[in-house]
Amino acid sequence: MRYQLPTRLQAVILDWAGTVVDFGSFAPTRIFVEAFASVGIEITLDEARGPMGIGKRDHINTLCNQPNISERFQRRFGRLPNDIDVNEIYKRFMPLQIAKVGEYSTLIPGTLDTITALRKAGLKIGSTSGYPKEVMEKLIPLTANAGYSPDYIVASDEVPKGRPSPAQALANVIALGLDDVAACVKIDDTLPGIIEGHSAGMWTVGLRFSGNFLGLTWNEYSILSSERLNSERQRIDALFAPSKPHYLIDTISELPPVINDINTRLERGESPANNRN
Repeated sequence: MRYQLPTRLQAVILDWAGTVVDFGSFAPTRIFVEAFASVGIEITLDEARGPMGIGKRDHINTLCNQPNISERFQRRFGRLPNDIDVNEIYKRFMPLQIAKVGEYSTLIPGTLDTITALRKAGLKIGSTSGYPKEVMEKLIPLTANAGYSPDYIVASDEVPKGRPSPAQALANVIALGLDDVAACVKIDDTLPGIIEGHSAGMWTVGLRFSGNFLGLTWNEYSILSSERLNSERQRIDALFAPSKPHYLIDTISELPPVINDINTRLERGESPANNRN
């Protein structure tokens, strides 16, 4: 038997916050700020955004290990943060996130039209999230009521190792019965999510404006000038560069032409593993 590279995509695997819901990715970041404040440590929204894309407990641990934040622990408690602090903040984070995720469940404009186009093209819709299962169980019915129900969903705590590990993306491959990882494309607004796709052997698409790197609401984004948008594209493309996405687009609305381009490249015999930027 001889290996044959697929000639068409079979599935897209979408992130959640900042990709299909919650323009600007505010739900997790604002809750991180609240959770740290509840134990007497102030962090900024920009600091909270730093490790976005990984599992939420790992995110808290990463924040605690940042010099500026660990110094605040030292000043307040006379010691550096430890695993007990991480567990305590996570324990406070979870009920806040579950309670408030619904406030940030609005679908990003263009999501439903894009999903319709992808399904008409015969693609399955998978998904991964940095949210744990408890949060996803609150979010899933809200987006279903709004018209978005992917074919498969895997939360960060449903695999042995979350992003940037390929485990969640590969769980989609298995659950959706796909033939080849090269027939999949991972779409995300964070570096860990793009690396997740690369690690799984998939095509990758980074989203510039709907997620963590721009960090604006839809209304704030909608009134930006052309000059500001071009400036932000350059800045955000540079931030994405270390993760080497195959494509960068502004929002999910621009995804269908990318899918067509990937299909053309597959037909030419191109592989995602050999075509990173």
